[in-house]
Amino acid sequence: LEDLADEHGGHVKMFRQHRDVRFSRDKSPYKTTTYGVIADRPSSRAALYAQLSSGGLFCGTGYYMLAPDQLARFRDAVVSEPSGSALARIVDRLHAARVETYGEALKTAPRGYPRDHPRVRLLRHKSLVAGRRLEPRARGISRAAALEHARSTWAACAPLNAWLDEHVRESAHGTR
Repeated sequence: LEDLADEHGGHVKMFRQHRDVRFSRDKSPYKTTTYGVIADRPSSRAALYAQLSSGGLFCGTGYYMLAPDQLARFRDAVVSEPSGSALARIVDRLHAARVETYGEALKTAPRGYPRDHPRVRLLRHKSLVAGRRLEPRARGISRAAALEHARSTWAACAPLNAWLDEHVRESAHGTR
């Protein structure tokens, strides 16, 4: 992440992998992954995320948690033209590049929006992130493969982040 932060700007924040189990009956680890983000980048408000586990290396980015004012702007942009169509094209290109989209979503259209809207799948989102996983190989994941995977995933996601930065922007209620 430090090498990638030099390329993308911003600073690295790593998250704790363990918990204090000295006085606990359950000695299982709190987390079975190691992960971190590159945040406060000059080119986008979206952090770059990387997670390493026995399942491989997952890299992703996007707007993970939307404040109420951001969510309102997101939904308005999804239903509006041409911004909503542009987002749908971006998501289609991500899926074609085998990048998945994620994020907390409602089961139906949000209140006040039509259930039969052509972009209802996007409209239901309460957050929008994208990423992909590099499966581990028999000998693990090399440093070069990990760096290339992160670079290519984040490059594929750059149009999504640009759309989010333009239409959703930072919250008036502080950073989320």
